Amino acid sequence: MTVLKFFFWFSLFIVFYSYIGYGILLYLLVQFKKVWASQKTISNEPGFEPRISLVVSAYNEEDFIERKIDNTLKLIYPANKLNIIFITDGSSDRTPQLVRRHDNILCLHQDERKGKLAAMNRAMEYVKTPYVIFSDANTLLNPQCVLQIVRHYADPKVGGVAGEKKVINDFDNTAAGVGEGLYWKYESFLKKLDSSLFSVVGAAGELFSVRTALFEKETRNIIIEDFVQSLKICMKGFVIRYEPGAYAIETSSASMKDEEKRKIRICAGAFQAMAILSGLFNIFKYPVLSFQFISHRILRWTLCPLCIVLLFLSNLIIAMRSTESIYLVAMLIQLGFYACAGVGWYFANMNIKLKFLYVPYYFLFMNIAVFLGFKRFLRKQQSVLWDKAARQAAL
Repeated sequence: MTVLKFFFWFSLFIVFYSYIGYGILLYLLVQFKKVWASQKTISNEPGFEPRISLVVSAYNEEDFIERKIDNTLKLIYPANKLNIIFITDGSSDRTPQLVRRHDNILCLHQDERKGKLAAMNRAMEYVKTPYVIFSDANTLLNPQCVLQIVRHYADPKVGGVAGEKKVINDFDNTAAGVGEGLYWKYESFLKKLDSSLFSVVGAAGELFSVRTALFEKETRNIIIEDFVQSLKICMKGFVIRYEPGAYAIETSSASMKDEEKRKIRICAGAFQAMAILSGLFNIFKYPVLSFQFISHRILRWTLCPLCIVLLFLSNLIIAMRSTESIYLVAMLIQLGFYACAGVGWYFANMNIKLKFLYVPYYFLFMNIAVFLGFKRFLRKQQSVLWDKAARQAAL
């Protein structure tokens, strides 16, 4: 019983810390830093408008590409200082032809599809500016995003800037929309705190920027290239800042099946990234960054899913053998939570909209995706050439 109770409390701590406790601790650390450490102000000098390139990766986006182009051309920044590059490698639809209609956009295209990382590497050969912004073709940027991003580069310690990803909950309030939307709101909150404490722990590919000189052309087939690229910059002694004033808007996945494809791919890439970024586990070399990396990312990808299972099993055995009320109450809470997740899954499949039940369902779904992603990683079944997950069309 002593061993079972240890597993119960250890598992409970890991699950709580991974999803709630780290956010609380991070908030307290940031407040402490504000009191005891001077904050470096971000440059708001109107004259600080360096030359910058915007690289947009597009694959078979003919249904949306003209909206993306129109959105890009409306960005508020001096036209003579903003170089726009669209790379459409592998597209078999009219995406390249639609981009080529615009003389002020450089369109790079080759018929062979090698994945987003290869496209980014190739696009970087045409970047001649000191800074570069990466964006996906299925997102829309706010007009001030370039202005908001470049001001961080007045600080020489800043190696990159992560924009915010905003997921629009579709009007039907589907499980995918509710779950993904809430997840990214919480992630944005954590990224803001991470940046205030030290550095963002990985950028999202929808909108992130780097100093051109720090970009690494990676020859390996990396699945979540944006995450690895941004953390490699941190390992060089720079920081990644978070800028909520620069954001990319996209709709949620069209269905939980599409969201499942996306999540499993990310989870498979997470295990690959851990191996590539193994140096970040050296807490003596990267004390703060390592703490953030392990707390914000690694626990969710490793111990937390295992502890969810261990928490239930240990609690079940203890509750069957013990009369201690705390374990009986904990078991009832867990059973209630999983019952809500099951009902949420059923309602989602039946297209019955009950928003609060989608939250436990999505939480459980995310952790199951970790196991499926790990299986795909071990079998080396995840290619950099993935099937695009369908998105809602309400954008």
